[in-house]
Amino acid sequence: MADREQREKILRYYRGSGEDELAGRLIDWAEQAHKQRRAKIGFFLDPRGQEIAETVGNLFSDVNIATDGGYSGAERQRIGFVHEEFFGEPEFDIDAIQVRWDGRYDRLGHRDVLGAILGTGIERELLGDVIMKGDTAQVLGDRQILQYLRENLTQAGSASVLVEDLLREEIEPRQERVKEIRTTVASLRLDSIAAAGFSTSRSKMASDIESERLKLNWQEVKSPSRAVKVGDVISCRGKGRVEVSEIGKETKKGRISILLKRYIG
Repeated sequence: MADREQREKILRYYRGSGEDELAGRLIDWAEQAHKQRRAKIGFFLDPRGQEIAETVGNLFSDVNIATDGGYSGAERQRIGFVHEEFFGEPEFDIDAIQVRWDGRYDRLGHRDVLGAILGTGIERELLGDVIMKGDTAQVLGDRQILQYLRENLTQAGSASVLVEDLLREEIEPRQERVKEIRTTVASLRLDSIAAAGFSTSRSKMASDIESERLKLNWQEVKSPSRAVKVGDVISCRGKGRVEVSEIGKETKKGRISILLKRYIG
């Protein structure tokens, strides 16, 4: 069990990045599972949130972490803290729907569909992945929330939409296109690497960072001079994400060779 000192240490660690509130909720859920010897199911987390959950879970020797995103390879996973004496499988209450529109007249993107869903008053933490498939979007989320969407989601952008039932077995994992970018940069600063990955200027990337459009490893970052390393993932709203695949040697001109992978959904 997390004592007061351990709890404050965790909260202090995440306070600088503004993630202490999430860490506190995760500690509360883990403590509930510990005290009540049961499973406590939380909400959907991105990979960064899942890392924090793992850190919290390590505070409890008798509590294990379970996750479910609704399909194999899901990016957003619903988190569960499960006491070792809990019998059976925890119920994550994840359901799926398909949102359909007429592609002859309207073209919708991930941002349009997600924006329409959030516009109904639903919190992002109750939704899993939104997978775009041509003129449809497959949406995962809390069972009760998706029932609400079945009854209330009729519009996305300028398009009228139809919400249909979808079995979890029918979900098609998104097929992302990957573009490899081998180039050189003056430094390993975040704005420099992001500019190379998204084919834009460092000043534009600095502006995106300032306006909180860019994340590093699914975490908001405020400094364009933040150093990046191999394995880091840079995501930018509306542009997709870039993974730092390789960092090579310095060239004769003093630049650093890198290999980036840009994922295009």
